[in-house]
Amino acid sequence: MSGVTLNKAVKKYGDMQVIHGVDLEIDDGEFCVFVGPSGCGKSTLLRMIAGLEETTSGEIGIGGRDVTKMDPAERGIAMVFQTYALYPHMSVEENMGFGLKMNGVPKAEIAAKVAEASRILQLDPYLKRKPKALSGGQRQRVAIGRAIVRGPEVFLFDEPLSNLDAELRVDMRVEIARLHKDIGATMIYVTHDQVEAMTLADKIVVLRGGRIEQVGSPMRLYSDPDNRFVAGFIGSPSMNFVEGIAGDGAVTIAAFGGITVPVSVALPAKGKKVLVGLRPQHLNITPAADGARVDLCEQLGGVAYSYLVCPTGERVIVETKGEETPVSEGTVAVSFDPAAALFFDAETEGRLR
Repeated sequence: MSGVTLNKAVKKYGDMQVIHGVDLEIDDGEFCVFVGPSGCGKSTLLRMIAGLEETTSGEIGIGGRDVTKMDPAERGIAMVFQTYALYPHMSVEENMGFGLKMNGVPKAEIAAKVAEASRILQLDPYLKRKPKALSGGQRQRVAIGRAIVRGPEVFLFDEPLSNLDAELRVDMRVEIARLHKDIGATMIYVTHDQVEAMTLADKIVVLRGGRIEQVGSPMRLYSDPDNRFVAGFIGSPSMNFVEGIAGDGAVTIAAFGGITVPVSVALPAKGKKVLVGLRPQHLNITPAADGARVDLCEQLGGVAYSYLVCPTGERVIVETKGEETPVSEGTVAVSFDPAAALFFDAETEGRLR
C-alpha cells in the first residue's frame, strides 16, 4: 500500500480556477475523508488523484512516484463511484473479475482474487446472481469487490453511499470501516455526510472554494476548529454562533440577556464584536419570565432539540438528553459553562486563541 501527496496542486477550466494550490499528505494505510459544501472541489480533487481530471499545475504522488502525468491505469488506484456501474448481463463473480479478465490475468488467479474479495465482503451467497437480483447495498459491495480484486495501492470513493436509503447507509458505512480495518489500505473518501466523515476518517480534509480550510482528526476538528467555517461545518446539529462584545478579559452576550462571561483568549479591542460559538449540547435552558422564545421542540427519543429565537433575533439550537424533559414552549433563560465556548474574530472569522 502507499501514501498520497499533493504539492501545490492546481486545477483550471480555461480561466476559471477551481483548485487553488492544494498541499496535502495522506499517510500509508490512512483513511482520509474530503468534506465540504457542494462545489467546494472535493470530487474534482479526488478525480485529479485518480487521473480522471488533468492537473493544471503542481504534483501528485502515490507511493513515492510522481503520477501527475500518468494515465489512470498506471497509478495503482481503484475507484468506487456513486453509481454501481455493474454489467447487468453478468453475474456477481463475472462483474468482479471482468477487469482482470480484460487485462489477461489467468483464470485461476482471477478466481482466487474474486473468492478472497467475496469472503471479505460476505458476498459468497450472491456470486451467481445478476445485479437486478441484488439490493442497493449488495450492488455497492460488488462494486467495492471489483476494486479489491485489482489489488490497488489506493482506494478512492466518490460519495459511494449517497444512492442508498438511511438504513443501508449505516450498514455500508460499517462494511467500509471493517474493510479498511481488514486490509489496511490507503483510502480517500469524498462525502457531504457528517456522520460518515466523523465515523470513518483517520483524517478529515475540510475544503471550501477549492482551498483547504483545515486538516486533522475528526475530534481535533470538532473540538479545536481553526475558524468559524470549520466550526460550523463539522458537527450535527451545527455549532451555534451569537454576537458578543469584547471587554476587559470578558465578553458580553446580548442574545442571552446581556450575560458577561470571562475568557482566557486574546480578544480584540474593547467594544469590538466577536462571535461566540457553542455546541447545542453545551447550552442549558430553564423556564423564565422573559428571555429566548422556544420556537419548536423536536423529540427524537434519545435526544431532543429545542429551537430558540433570542431577543436579538439570533437563533440557537439546544440539545437535551431523551430522559430530560425539554422546555417546549414559552420563554427561557440560556446559560452555559464558559469553558465550552469558542471565540472567533467577527471580521476575519478566524479563531481567537
